[in-house]
Amino acid sequence: MAFKKIVIKSRETRGQRVARQIRGFAEDRPLTVLGMVLGLGLVAGFGASAGVGMLNDSRLEARLAQQQQELARVQRDSQAEVNAMAARLGELQAQATRLNALGERLTQMGKLEDGEFDFNEPVGVGGGDEPTQDMPATELKDSLGQLEGQFAASGQQLNVLASLMFDHQLEQNAVPSRMPIKNTYITSGFGGRADPFSGGAANHKGIDFHASVGDPVMSVADGVVSYSGVRGGYGSVVEVDHGNGYVTRYAHNSRLTVKVGDLVRAGQQVARAGSSGRSTGAHVHFEVWKDGRVMNPRKFLGDTNTPVGRRGRG
Repeated sequence: MAFKKIVIKSRETRGQRVARQIRGFAEDRPLTVLGMVLGLGLVAGFGASAGVGMLNDSRLEARLAQQQQELARVQRDSQAEVNAMAARLGELQAQATRLNALGERLTQMGKLEDGEFDFNEPVGVGGGDEPTQDMPATELKDSLGQLEGQFAASGQQLNVLASLMFDHQLEQNAVPSRMPIKNTYITSGFGGRADPFSGGAANHKGIDFHASVGDPVMSVADGVVSYSGVRGGYGSVVEVDHGNGYVTRYAHNSRLTVKVGDLVRAGQQVARAGSSGRSTGAHVHFEVWKDGRVMNPRKFLGDTNTPVGRRGRG
């Protein structure tokens, strides 16, 4: 009876075969295998340590970057706040300059130039030996706000006062209150007198002032020229309407320097003195009218102590 050779193929997998070979290699060379295992462990350990170190470094760098960004943001915010307070400080300085200028103007208008209101000098302040400390930013902002409010209120009050004083000054400037010529004296007063030509009684409607031909004749108040030309015995005459019922007349001039419609200020030249018209010599004839009635100019003159000379002229 013949037997057939039966070959049974191994079902061992590749992994099992490699493991079996390793076991066999380990049985033959145990020290070598141990060294390989230890080497692989060290390599794995160094790799893990390096990975952990790299992870820690990246976290630290990220934290530093975040802190730098936060610091930059704080610096930007702080600078913006400083810039805002600097702008408010500039506005307050401008308001202070304006108030000082207005105060100086009121001082001049009110004739208070005796040193009591000197806006160019700092105000005297002081204190004891109390300790100082840093002022918080919020307190500084509040102080700037309060100072701004005080400036605004003071500015409104000074503006009202300036307006009242200006109106009052305009009213004063529109009232005859100055001399029509400088460095002179009265040669003929207001009212009854002897006529310089006939010798009979006459009513003089103005005051005559001594003058030389060509001397400047000045308006005694602000106003508008209502007449400029020749008028009968007055000769070359200028009349100024002051808009409040007052009209002033300047007669016997040698030359007129203004025309009808001109705006004139107190103290402004309107003519040159002379002896035109019914006159005995160079002088200035000055009249004041109020609401169509002639007034004694004497009470409107700025200098009530003007000396009186000889009577006559015209």
